[in-house]
Amino acid sequence: MESVPSQTVSVSSPADDASDLHVGTRNRVARSILANGPSTAVDLGKRLKMTPAGVRRHLDALLAENLVEARQQRTYGQRGRGRPAKVFALTDRGRGVFYQAYDQLAVDALKFLADSVGNEAVEAFARRRVAELADRFRERLDGVPADERPALLAKLLTEEGYAATLRESGLAPAAGGQLCQHHCPVAHVAEQFPQLCEAETEAFAELLGTHVQRLATIAHGDGVCTTFIPMTSATGTSKSTEASGGNAS
Repeated sequence: MESVPSQTVSVSSPADDASDLHVGTRNRVARSILANGPSTAVDLGKRLKMTPAGVRRHLDALLAENLVEARQQRTYGQRGRGRPAKVFALTDRGRGVFYQAYDQLAVDALKFLADSVGNEAVEAFARRRVAELADRFRERLDGVPADERPALLAKLLTEEGYAATLRESGLAPAAGGQLCQHHCPVAHVAEQFPQLCEAETEAFAELLGTHVQRLATIAHGDGVCTTFIPMTSATGTSKSTEASGGNAS
């Protein structure tokens, strides 16, 4: 299963209108940012095997169409010397290319549920929605050693379309790992109903058998949904691990 939808990013620039190749490569750049989160031009060049000049040309076009934005790289813990690297992240408009039009319908339905029954009903819905996914994951996670579960959870999430990776936390040496979800199909809905994110975090803790901490979410404007997993359940995450089964670009 691909980690992100396959829609094409339709953008144009005067220099590229006549060439489908440019549009296709630009789509690969946008999809790589979606799948891997905010990325530097150097990172994009390495992943896509492109020259720095080539990457910048396509980034400039995506910036001009307001499909990506440049921002300072976000760091956790102590930051090294020098200026933070510039990273490129998808804007709401850019993410909208990969989202379906049912977002507003879902928001309206949850608002109606909250107004008619109460917020408790929204919380129950959020837990029920996540529980169905967690039940499928539990069948695969049962019997797996605790230190191997985070990597397997990342793989299972990728198979469900979340483009998940497991990375060193960066908070302190050997402190644990970060479960990063580079795509969220309900991000626009979760902006107004954070109960969806809270229920997901609770499910991760239950599946991994340890307390976890949500550090960032796409719904709150971050480029990646990031969940910290302590060392007791994240042994062996000293290197960034791409979950198999996904398509990074």
